[in-house]
Amino acid sequence: MTTASKAKNKAGTAAEQLTRGFRGVLVFLFGLSGVINILALTSAFYMLQIYDRALTSGSIPTLLALSVLAIGLYLFQGLFDVIRSQILVRLGARLDRRVAPVAHQVAIDMPRFGFSTAEALERGRDVDTVRGFLGSQGPIALFDLPWMPVYLVFVYLLHPWLGGLTLAGALVLTSLAIATELMTRRLAQSTHRAIIERNTVADSNARNAEVLKAMGLTGRAVARFNEKNARHLSLQTRANDITGTFGAFSRVLRMLLQSALLGLGAYLTIIGELSAGAIIACSVAATRALAPVDLAIGNWKNVVSARSAWRRLKETVVALSNAVEPMQMPGPKGSLKVEKITVAAPGSGRVLISEVEFELEAGSALGIIGPSGGGKTTLVRALTGIWPTLRGSVRLDDVELSHWREDALCRHMGYLPQDVALMDATIAENIARFEPDPDPRAVLAAAQAAGVHEMIARMPEGYQTPLGAQGMALSAGQRQRIGLARALYRDPFLVVMDEPNSNLDAEGEMALSAAIKGIAERGGIAIVVAHRPSALSAVDQVAVVQNGRITAFGPKSKILGPQGRPVEATPAPANRPEPRVTARVSA
Repeated sequence: MTTASKAKNKAGTAAEQLTRGFRGVLVFLFGLSGVINILALTSAFYMLQIYDRALTSGSIPTLLALSVLAIGLYLFQGLFDVIRSQILVRLGARLDRRVAPVAHQVAIDMPRFGFSTAEALERGRDVDTVRGFLGSQGPIALFDLPWMPVYLVFVYLLHPWLGGLTLAGALVLTSLAIATELMTRRLAQSTHRAIIERNTVADSNARNAEVLKAMGLTGRAVARFNEKNARHLSLQTRANDITGTFGAFSRVLRMLLQSALLGLGAYLTIIGELSAGAIIACSVAATRALAPVDLAIGNWKNVVSARSAWRRLKETVVALSNAVEPMQMPGPKGSLKVEKITVAAPGSGRVLISEVEFELEAGSALGIIGPSGGGKTTLVRALTGIWPTLRGSVRLDDVELSHWREDALCRHMGYLPQDVALMDATIAENIARFEPDPDPRAVLAAAQAAGVHEMIARMPEGYQTPLGAQGMALSAGQRQRIGLARALYRDPFLVVMDEPNSNLDAEGEMALSAAIKGIAERGGIAIVVAHRPSALSAVDQVAVVQNGRITAFGPKSKILGPQGRPVEATPAPANRPEPRVTARVSA
């Protein structure tokens, strides 16, 4: 079997896991729908017997017996209908429990590969869409559609002409459903893309609310949102117009068909080929036969949305299935090797660093400097595995990052990003990285290593202080120091810090220097990206990154001059072309 065939089979197996155990439930629901639809003939038979037997005989006991029997059958039909609805709701909840964690995992990864936050969050909304659809009238219409022939046969048995007229009406309504599908399929895709674009702008505006307010850009931001929202509303209006128009036509045709059946039944009764009770029974049965089609057309928008959401969820699961689960590796103790890595920005494909290589032994502390836009942050993202490399490798003890299990790698790596993002939880939970059962001594040790223990202890609730959304209850400097404590939790082998002193005061910078020294002294590796020379006081190696390449690397004393400027830095070449590659990965 070829690699492609194995990957295809694996993807198919992963997609099947979404509905594992559901097939039997769906077969049961199909059978239950058959029972419900057969019981739905009760009203037709009741009318037929009332008009043709009870009224002609004038027997009250017959009327009472027929009525009691009909009530009993109606109760059974209602009970089975409730059971079907409850099963569908629970089926949606079970699917949510199974798929939502997978969808959220992919949503977390998607921004790393160039997708917007709004696109990533759509995976969660897709789960809600499918679950909501299963609890609506849409699935009921789809389960009832296959049982239309039961009613057509019943009407045909009353009289072939009535059966033919009902069949013709069913074919016309089915044609309307198909036309609705053909006209809304492509429009639904465009509407979904427009929703994502609108939500992307809304998310960007919300994230930059302070800047918009301070610089008077709120009006322009709202105008930009309105532009995207107008396109979304236009597409949605067109889709609703189509489904609404066909839905109205289907209802009118159904009423015309009912009247036509009554008129034809009256004619057949006049010429002696049909009884009066059969006219009523035919009208009731024909109405029930065409109701699923009418209901399906009315809910077609939900059907299309659920189908598209389900397709994206299957793609999400398949994308995860393609990832190989690495074997467990021992904790790194010796070295970090960067072997000629080339990294491009996800989404745009623009190469940001090229052919970067260096090696650090345990106990080293490296400072990375260089001009803005030179590639320092990109290098950090590659070293931590946030962005994949196009070429080359990043290795811990000769093991490439991609060969580590993510949960194992995170125990040996600490990361302090340029923009510190703390979660909506307590300080202790943030420092402990949300471990299920964190060690309080390890939390305290990390806080002390970051020099933030005293600050936390002075807070009203200490380590149990809730931080709120994005840690906005703290100042930028406090967030940065708690972020440093999180990076140092459980003494990781590699600690990477991007501009760790950008918001620190003198006391915080002293604590940072002590933390960097502590990492090296315990046999770890510290990497610090900095513009301010004070962050480099504790490093012993310095690398200069310019134009996506390392232009100088070596001991700090040789790389930095008396004024803290790179001695061997090379000027950036003018008009240097920017190669592009395709780096966007589908999730």
